[in-house]
Amino acid sequence: MNCPFCGYTDSKVIDSRDVNDGIRRRRQCLRCDMRFTTYERLQRASLFVIKKDGRREEFNREKLLVGIRKACDKRPLAEDTVAKLVDEIEGELYQLGHAEVPSADIGDLVIARLKKIDHIAYIRFASVYREFEDITTLKEEVDSLASRAPSPSDDQLPLFEQNELPVQTQKQRRAKR
Repeated sequence: MNCPFCGYTDSKVIDSRDVNDGIRRRRQCLRCDMRFTTYERLQRASLFVIKKDGRREEFNREKLLVGIRKACDKRPLAEDTVAKLVDEIEGELYQLGHAEVPSADIGDLVIARLKKIDHIAYIRFASVYREFEDITTLKEEVDSLASRAPSPSDDQLPLFEQNELPVQTQKQRRAKR
């Protein structure tokens, strides 16, 4: 491990800890005595994603993370919830033991988990992933979600208190236009 400060090739490990999916090591350079942190992560066998058009590309964890973050943007979800979701999906993909996975399978895994975590994030992701053709298809999906779901998850705050639901008359709606 090269020191990021002086470039010296030898360092000693001061502290080592397990983190989510790897090892965090605190190191000290044997030349300049500066300390730095390294993370070691198991590098799994290559996993390829088969796209809808038949192309193959290497699985990219960051790409999955960005897609899920977009769906969860401005939602009351902790960042570690999203990271954990990506960890679970990635782990499940590698557990399958296949060298190639269709992108549809990855999308299904994401949708299943988002549906349990946050309904709005689920609809956002599903609208892109399932390529809803028109508003009717989207409405059907929202209606089916609303009929099955008793209430948002515990970590979601209600948009309005039940007794504070805004009621607008037709006159008020016209006045806003």
